[in-house]
This record gives sequence, structure tokens and C-alpha cells, in this order.
Amino acid sequence: MKETKKQQPVLTFWDHLEELRHVLFRIAVAVVCLMLIAFFFKDELFTVILAPKESDFIIYRLFCQLADAVSMPSLCPEAFHVQLINTRLAAQFVTHMSVSFYAGFLLASPYVIYQLFRFVSPALYENEKKYSTRVIGWGYLLFMMGVLLNYFLIFPLTFRFLATYQVSDMVENTITLSSYMDTLMMMNLMMGIVFEIPVICWLFAKLGFLTAPFMKRYRRHAIVIILIAGAIITPTADVFTLLMVSIPMYVLYEASIRIVSRTEKKRLKEAVAEVPEEPWEDNPYKY
Repeated sequence: MKETKKQQPVLTFWDHLEELRHVLFRIAVAVVCLMLIAFFFKDELFTVILAPKESDFIIYRLFCQLADAVSMPSLCPEAFHVQLINTRLAAQFVTHMSVSFYAGFLLASPYVIYQLFRFVSPALYENEKKYSTRVIGWGYLLFMMGVLLNYFLIFPLTFRFLATYQVSDMVENTITLSSYMDTLMMMNLMMGIVFEIPVICWLFAKLGFLTAPFMKRYRRHAIVIILIAGAIITPTADVFTLLMVSIPMYVLYEASIRIVSRTEKKRLKEAVAEVPEEPWEDNPYKY
């Protein structure tokens, strides 16, 4: 039986536009309120933002504990110090405002997603709502996992390598605050997008554009692409950092194969179930 939408009140174009205006207003109020909270907690906010540049960051402490446990002192990174500088008059205030906005939007993002989904959901079928909820939920969770992995592991190692690398002792590194923030935000966005691989593969499999045998056949090619992508995300000569990026991406690829395989089987079952059975009376081979 073909699924139908629930009866909704008939709204005109201007009614939809008015509803969208209310949705955007509620989103703006939530983001601005949380932005102001982040703005006034400047010390706490930038303690978190600037923590990865310190040699006592959590990932370095974990490496040192691991080095003690396995008796390999080389695993413990040497202490380093990088002083950030500012070269423009209003740059620190502008950075404070922009970081507060990003923090407010990040904190409000679940509410933003809820409001947008609530706006479009009346136009969806029940099964479309179910799939949309799953895609949005898993997509948001995976994006945040990518951001957290970058913050706690990938960015600190990348920053340490690039900020302490010198072509000569006569050339001293002086890293600007804007360079630090741009690199952090860019890598957060890239890792968040990379972690959307399972969701994208599921969507393509649902549409019939991607199959598990295809992904298995080109697994070696995918590994090469993953290594290239890892080298682009972390432009360092450190093999360890490259592996820290590439291994999660490869795990996501293997998980995507399983997701695509299950989606294929389910899609074929649904297709078979929708094929109407031929009536016995109309079958010329019944005798």
C-alpha cells in the first residue's frame, strides 16, 4: 500500500514564508544568547581554544604515560613553547567575536537542526521522517566525533610539528593568532566532513548509486585516496600523524561497506515486496 502524508492545513506561499521567518528568528535568538554567554566567558573559552598549543596538553600527557608504561621514552614528546602574536590592531577583538559566534552556533546546533527539521517535516512521508531523523542524528554525531578527534589528537600534533619546524636556527617561528585560528577551524571542518563518509555512502546506496562489491573491488584505490587526503589534511612529514588521520578514515570506509551491504539487501527486499504477484487465473501456464 502506498504511504500517504498526514493531512496538514493548506498553507499559502506567504504562510510558509511567515513560518520560516519565525523559525529563523528563534534560531537567531538561541545563537545570539549562547554567543553572548561565550563572549562573557572569554578566559574559559580561549583556555579551551588555545590548549592544544601547550606542551602539557592531554594528548602529550597520555603519550608520556604510555612511554612510561612500555618503557619507550621516545614516545614522550619533548617540551616545547610557541608564543602566539597579533599583528593587526583590531584582530584580537574580531577573533574574540568570531570565536564566540562559532561557539554559540556549535552549542545551539542541536536546537537549530530541530527547528529546521520541524519546519520541513510536514512535507515528508512517515518513512521519510524516520530516515531523515536517522541521517540527521548520525550525521551530527559523526561530524562532532570528527571535530573532537581533530581537537584532541590531529591538530595538536600538526601544530607542534609545523610551529617548531625550522629550516635554520637563524629563522625563528612567530605564529600569528589568526593563522592559529584559521588552521584550527579549517581542520575541524575538514575532519567533520570526512567523518560523514558512512552517511554519504548510505545515501548513495539507498539511491542505488553505490554497491558493496564496488567498494570492495576498489578498496586498494580507496586506501591510496585516504592517504592522499590524510596528507592534505595534515601537511606534515610526520608519518605518525598521517596514520592517526588515515586509520580512522579507513575504519569509516570499512564500516561504510557494511552499511552499504545491509542497505542493499534491505532495498532489494523492499523492491521484491512491491512487485505485485500475478493472479493465478491470468497465468497461461497454470495447467
